[in-house]
Amino acid sequence: MSSSQPPDSSPPTTDFDAFLKAHLATQAKNIQRYDVDGRRVWIKRTGPLVPAWRYRVLRVLRTLLDEPVLGPVVNHGGREAIATEVRRLKDLASRGIRVPQLLAEEQDGFVMSHLGLPDQDVHSLGNVIRAVVPQGADAILPLWQQGLAMIDQVHRSGTVLSQAFARNMVVCPDGELACVDFEDDPLAVLPMGVCQVRDALCYTHSTAVYLSHAGALQPARAIWQEWLTHPERSPEFKQVLSNTLRRMRWLRHLPANRKLGRDTERLRAMWDLMEPQDRSQA
Repeated sequence: MSSSQPPDSSPPTTDFDAFLKAHLATQAKNIQRYDVDGRRVWIKRTGPLVPAWRYRVLRVLRTLLDEPVLGPVVNHGGREAIATEVRRLKDLASRGIRVPQLLAEEQDGFVMSHLGLPDQDVHSLGNVIRAVVPQGADAILPLWQQGLAMIDQVHRSGTVLSQAFARNMVVCPDGELACVDFEDDPLAVLPMGVCQVRDALCYTHSTAVYLSHAGALQPARAIWQEWLTHPERSPEFKQVLSNTLRRMRWLRHLPANRKLGRDTERLRAMWDLMEPQDRSQA
């Protein structure tokens, strides 16, 4: 299990309440990095409405799969988004999930820790997975399983992620994963089982095409099926997923290439990964 504390979680020496107040008035970007007292931190502040591109993938999935529960749990930006993210960061940290450490908060923004070392950037799991595609299945499968394990840890703790795409999981310097981006709260509007399936679908959609390119789909299917049949999966989860897969069965007719575009290729790879072993279920 991952440690709940990011690598740079030493007690701050800066007065981050004052630091936040001073920078909220002048910061131009919605999120900006600062280096202070030998550590790197980030300030996230209120901004305009959440950009539509953030929800593009979920809207595509909802439309193409005829699955309303996959639609985005839209927040309206501003103070509402800040309050949601602060609340979720605190909640996830209390459950032992590794997330950025909250250092100070105001209605219009908050300061959070950097998930890497002070002088180093960190990379999303999605980018790391994509980078190892040329190395084949042996390189990509452990990383992919690490993301599944993170989702498991979150679900076991009694909650869910916001948008469980691989881009929202960060590979920390110690090799463990942390989760970021919590401006929405699916559990506020959807049942637990639906939210858990939503996490699984977001993750497979964001990673299956890389498994395909690495020649790793076949072993990944076996891992996926084992993950699904784990005793921890609730009957509600299994039923929601089964219903969704029935709606997805037409995806098997899509080309397994970019002939019809990148989104189509991603959807076909997602189906190839998730297709039920008992085809009567699809």
